[in-house]
Amino acid sequence: MGVALRDARRSVTSWCRRHTIGGDGAVAAVRRGQRQGEPGTLSREQELELIDALRGGYPDAFGLDEELWTRQSLHALIEQQFDLTLDVGVVGAYLRAWGLGPREPRERACGLCVGAVERWVRSEYPAITRAAQEHLAEVYWVGRVRLRGTMPAADVISAVSSRGRVRFMVTTPSVDPPLPREFVHRLSGAERRTVHLIVDGSWARNEWPRRLPRRIVPHPLPSCGRALAA
Repeated sequence: MGVALRDARRSVTSWCRRHTIGGDGAVAAVRRGQRQGEPGTLSREQELELIDALRGGYPDAFGLDEELWTRQSLHALIEQQFDLTLDVGVVGAYLRAWGLGPREPRERACGLCVGAVERWVRSEYPAITRAAQEHLAEVYWVGRVRLRGTMPAADVISAVSSRGRVRFMVTTPSVDPPLPREFVHRLSGAERRTVHLIVDGSWARNEWPRRLPRRIVPHPLPSCGRALAA
């Protein structure tokens, strides 16, 4: 009985994880009315090369003045790597196709967790926003997306602020990858700003960085996968 319950829990956890990180992002993206490789877009080969350049790296490694990747720093990297100046709107289209951008809280939950997330938004989220306002802090929604069409596989870890600003990094996934400590620290920036992080079910609590500075305040979004994995 104990083995069957454990296996059932693992199955639910696996299903929730697949829902959270599975198949949101795709290669490649172009603006409506344009074809891949046309002037003003990247070819598929260039997009895959760009993703490989982003893996595990941060903008400062390319001489760019950003802690994490943003639309602006990605725009600059494309110009640097390919001598190609894309329209900023096209760069935004790539980010959206990679699964980056604002999402409703219920969109970050598997079907079993939607009700719990909606209750959390009503009961817990207002206190987080009040605390952030009092300390002039930023609120970020943190999650992970698996890109389709890359070899090896690529995960995009993103933090979307309550004002809609997207900051991200690209990693090569491993088995049960943790939430990267450096990514979390870089959200606070060189100015050591206070940040509140709402972390979705992409990671169980034991996969979060430990002993974070007090200025970094993580909050778990309800997730049945997280509860069963804890």
